[in-house]
Amino acid sequence: MNSATLHSFGIGLATKNSRNDIIEVFYPQPTVKPTQELCNAIMDACSFESGVNGYQEISTNTQNVLRSAIEAADDPTVFDSTCELLRSYENDEDTSQCLIICILSTDTAPTTVPEAYFKLHLLSHRLAKPHSLNLDGLFAVLVNLAWTNQGPIDIADLPHKQLEARLKNELLEVMSVDKFPKMTNYIVPTGVRIAHTARVRLGAYIGEGTTVMHEGFVNFNAGTEGPAMIEGRISAGVMVGANSDLGGGCSTMGTLSGGGTEIITVGQNCLIGANAGIGFPLADGCIIEAGLYVTAGTKVKLLNNKGEIEKTLKAKELAGICNLLYRRNSISGAVECIPLKGTVSLNEELHSHN
Repeated sequence: MNSATLHSFGIGLATKNSRNDIIEVFYPQPTVKPTQELCNAIMDACSFESGVNGYQEISTNTQNVLRSAIEAADDPTVFDSTCELLRSYENDEDTSQCLIICILSTDTAPTTVPEAYFKLHLLSHRLAKPHSLNLDGLFAVLVNLAWTNQGPIDIADLPHKQLEARLKNELLEVMSVDKFPKMTNYIVPTGVRIAHTARVRLGAYIGEGTTVMHEGFVNFNAGTEGPAMIEGRISAGVMVGANSDLGGGCSTMGTLSGGGTEIITVGQNCLIGANAGIGFPLADGCIIEAGLYVTAGTKVKLLNNKGEIEKTLKAKELAGICNLLYRRNSISGAVECIPLKGTVSLNEELHSHN
């Protein structure tokens, strides 16, 4: 009997292209830190080597063994949807889908599509927070797909599928062509409002009590800790603290496009005004005036409570200082910041998602 310890595992329904390659996977409920009993049962049922990450297609026999093992283990971390998938899936002549199991023994960079989708699911299920998983090389692993009303389709298969639909007098609508699907086609976290679901990617971490308005956008490996109002852009890698508000048209600078390594965060009880933005970590209780974009290198005049200039610093040198108002002097055009007496509070009625 194996005695390996698994970091996490998931039973998933995978989609294949015409070349029999897996192009995406839906995991109804990933499981983290399963009991040792369940780890042993999984390793015995499947041909995994101890201490490795990977996936395998589940045969009918393995499907029954896994279902029995999971139900017998009675592990509270395994949800009913996993058992339902194992009970309900039937192997038939349809080669476009298959049942798989993916395991992570260690947190190494994903090397296969099932591993990549599994890690994105962990984030959107709130089982792992942004920057807690190794996602190195994720873009190279994911496949660019046509996301349609009939499911994901490999780009090379799309012309045939379009013709096939027309011949059946059906509509094959292509909503997007991208490596990332929208999160809500896989997961709808509890206690959130998302006005335009196409603007939240799979792999986003949306904390309970968050409202994402129509123009709000949340990338993968990014998101919100808890109650938040998002009317602006949360770029890849950016985490927004609880009770913060990102105004319409505002943005946060990610770390992907410019090749930088600085992780941009927004603290708790912050406000980034409409059409404003940041390129440095914003501490708790800070406000960025509407229309003002403050990058890490922006020269900022630090004022005291009397309005006197104490010193001039780069914005990144103020990253750890809480309760500051960043504004642009309407006469001189200089960027200034002054101490704040209070902090931002969200409208409780607007953010109740019951």
